[in-house]
Amino acid sequence: MRKFQQQMIFDLLQTIKQMQSSGQYVNCQEGALSIGEFIERIEGEGTRTVALLEEYCELLFKVSIGEVSGELLQKCLNQVESSVRNELRPNKVEMAFFSYNASMSDSIESIYIAAKADPNCDAYWIPIPFFERKHDGSLGAMHYEGSECYGKDIECTDWLEYDIEARHPDVIFTFAPYDAGNYVTSVHPDFYCERLRELTDLLVYVPYFVVSGNVDEHFCTIAGCMYAHKVIVQSEEVREMYICVFKKTFGNKFGKPEDKFIALGSPKFDAVINAKRENYKLPDEWIKSIGDKKVILYNTAVGAILQDGEQYFKKLRHVLDVFRKRNDVALWWRPHPLIESTLGAMRPELLDEYRSIVVDYKCGGSSI
Repeated sequence: MRKFQQQMIFDLLQTIKQMQSSGQYVNCQEGALSIGEFIERIEGEGTRTVALLEEYCELLFKVSIGEVSGELLQKCLNQVESSVRNELRPNKVEMAFFSYNASMSDSIESIYIAAKADPNCDAYWIPIPFFERKHDGSLGAMHYEGSECYGKDIECTDWLEYDIEARHPDVIFTFAPYDAGNYVTSVHPDFYCERLRELTDLLVYVPYFVVSGNVDEHFCTIAGCMYAHKVIVQSEEVREMYICVFKKTFGNKFGKPEDKFIALGSPKFDAVINAKRENYKLPDEWIKSIGDKKVILYNTAVGAILQDGEQYFKKLRHVLDVFRKRNDVALWWRPHPLIESTLGAMRPELLDEYRSIVVDYKCGGSSI
């Protein structure tokens, strides 16, 4: 029994009380039978609570024909409530993990794996659609990265089959914090943090990035931070930055910052620590290109390109040219997966140049 399910029963019992006080005994009986069927679907047969509900239905008939007084009804209903509270005590937690971009999903993956292994937890990994934004800000093409994009440890649930409103998961995890504030992409609006908060008891936002220094202030005040009940950050130092900026901007409007932000580490660190070479098969052409060379990882982000534009591209071409002339090293370039989408939405005049650089890199002899 989940907390949400137990609360549903309490709410129905309150409705029955109101109908009972106005003599709507037929409706009371239908409500009691529905509660009994609901309990048996979850807990199976033989519960004391269902037995008390059956006793209550018998009393309803006797009261309706004047055989016993109505006071016994209230006494029996009080016993039902007590039994729900004690016998049907919550012992299960349902967690929903919403992922939209598989390459960024390591932000919450280790939490999901731990939840999935817990016998007292029902964990659902739910890939959701996302959209590219057009230059005018409207939603463009929709993308969906389903089960084929995730590893063997992840069991995906179809987003169209998971009725979030009806299920009301106890906890929701997300790493999509922007809601309508992202100028490049947008998750399906049904999964904006502002809405998710109303559909769970605990919305948890886990940043999709880690930092080695300060956190840019705008990351501390985005929708994920505003609407999440809890925000998991990588360290106490980073937590203090979030608290300081959030408090300066909002005060306690969206919850006490000291309670909202918690330092539990980052699942991205877990992904690195747990990574094993044998779990990742390189393409044959990469193996051929690497040979016995030393491999250099080159990671490029979105912000620098937006800020420096053509100047950054000159630097990028220079770096690629340097390694193209070397026979003893291979350059492994990892551009941010949203660079092309970002340029298309915010700096379309740079898009052709960026694509040209990517093509030149792929054709180079020292690239993988």
